Amino acid sequence: MTQHRFPVRIYYEDTDFSGNVYHAAYLKFFERGRTEFLRDAGIHHSELAGQGIAFAVRGMDIQFDGAAHIDDLLTVTTEVAAITGARLTLTQAILRDQTVLTRANVVVVAIKTAGGAARMPREILTRFAPTP
Repeated sequence: MTQHRFPVRIYYEDTDFSGNVYHAAYLKFFERGRTEFLRDAGIHHSELAGQGIAFAVRGMDIQFDGAAHIDDLLTVTTEVAAITGARLTLTQAILRDQTVLTRANVVVVAIKTAGGAARMPREILTRFAPTP
């Protein structure tokens, strides 16, 4: 799959007293980008939940390279870096025009909604497996 792109507009609620986007808001933007990335790939959280499966972020490494401001139109990019039977590793970035403002490497794992670890669903492994 190629790089997925998702637009995000910055609203007053996303900013802090300085007029810059509050650092925790970037986590929401990354989450929206991951959700839409999966949705566009035909993978829906509600369907997975019906199977007793959910995703949890296992780890995230974030680099803040620049600040976004109110009314900015940003783009969240998401792409698969690696996948195994237990983990999906994604590379994400938030850009204003062509300028990268924030970067993240995210490790997502499958869990059972009843509790405990789960194997990555087969449809996800198949969908994102590297092509030879």
